[in-house]
Amino acid sequence: MIKTPEFDSELHRTALVQLDSVAARLQLDPNIHERLRYPRRALVVSVPVLMDSGRTDVFIGFRVHHSTALGPTKGGLRYDADVNLGEVTALSMLMSWKCALMGLPYGGAKGGVRCSPRDMSAREREHLTRRYTAEIILMIGPDLDIPAPDLGTDEQTMAWMMDTYSMTQGKTVPGVVTGKPLIVGGSAGRREATGRGIVYVLYQATKSLGQELRGKTVVVQGFGNVGSVAARVLWRDGCVIAGVADFTGAIWNPHGIDIRQLDAHVAENGSVAGFPGTDPLSNEELLQQPCDILVPAAVGSVIHAKNADRIKAHIVAEGANGPTTPEADTILRERGVTVIPDILCNAGGVVVSYFEWVQGLQYYFWKESEITSRLQELMVRAFTHVWNTARKNGVDLRTAALMEGIRRVADAHVIRGLYP
Repeated sequence: MIKTPEFDSELHRTALVQLDSVAARLQLDPNIHERLRYPRRALVVSVPVLMDSGRTDVFIGFRVHHSTALGPTKGGLRYDADVNLGEVTALSMLMSWKCALMGLPYGGAKGGVRCSPRDMSAREREHLTRRYTAEIILMIGPDLDIPAPDLGTDEQTMAWMMDTYSMTQGKTVPGVVTGKPLIVGGSAGRREATGRGIVYVLYQATKSLGQELRGKTVVVQGFGNVGSVAARVLWRDGCVIAGVADFTGAIWNPHGIDIRQLDAHVAENGSVAGFPGTDPLSNEELLQQPCDILVPAAVGSVIHAKNADRIKAHIVAEGANGPTTPEADTILRERGVTVIPDILCNAGGVVVSYFEWVQGLQYYFWKESEITSRLQELMVRAFTHVWNTARKNGVDLRTAALMEGIRRVADAHVIRGLYP
């Protein structure tokens, strides 16, 4: 029975199933377990925006803090037509586990606005961002909650957020958001961080399985900031990128796609569709193509009970948040597919966001080589912890990652106690 129908969504139900399963394995104190099932606070706002037509449209926005036990909250902001409170709440919970797993001094948060950003002009998106920031301003700050880009948002969005917040403070506050442009306090390597992190864990995963990453056939679903970087780095490192998809559809060539040429094609045409020398497929069809590694880097729940038995990849590296449903997880596990879970696989973004936050607070910035070296160190360390936990407890990597993350958050709650 759902005790909190206001948070109900497919992704939230998945997050609760994961939490409840791991809580039983960890034998969590029932009182701590109960606290972890709910966000600390959730805000729903209306966001009126003056559109270019002269009409005022009202959008619905959200910001959710799941846990503050380990520090200020951290999490992305997404603009999408399907954003809802349940999804945002679930993602904030996953961010709590992710930050704890990576050893970062953060709790989890997430935000979103229900809109269609591709149908809006730059001016309308700016108005939307600035008004949304003003509406949630009581919940954000460099020592309170630090937003970052996510689906449908980017560096420019973060610059608008930082400027809006700074204007209310009467001074520039670079630490209020991460994922900003370099010129206003962003970090070298932040844009590429999530994609690079995926590659770092894939190197460790293949090594742990007694294999080499070089020469593997890879399919990447999603060619945005995450998928495009992962595809580019894997291609440069000697992998065969046989399939790529974006919001318009998918392309396939079992002999390999030249990612450098695909980048140029996307820059000119706005999508991967029509790239010469490839066959068009649907996103669903691409997921089922033969490959060694599948990187779902678009949206959630794309691998589900109805298609999991047709996934031919040996390794699934979750670049997106929640791309695999619990039912699909079971099917893939029974078929011997290694799933590198989202809270580990795509954690590179929040790791370098942490680096950016630290640099902003100190007003001292590192070289990109330092960023990538430290990112690799943290990704390798986290993967090693998860791999060892999985072997020690006889569980899959997702369960092991959740055990590590949830245990650390729970321990923080125990140590801090309950106020009052």
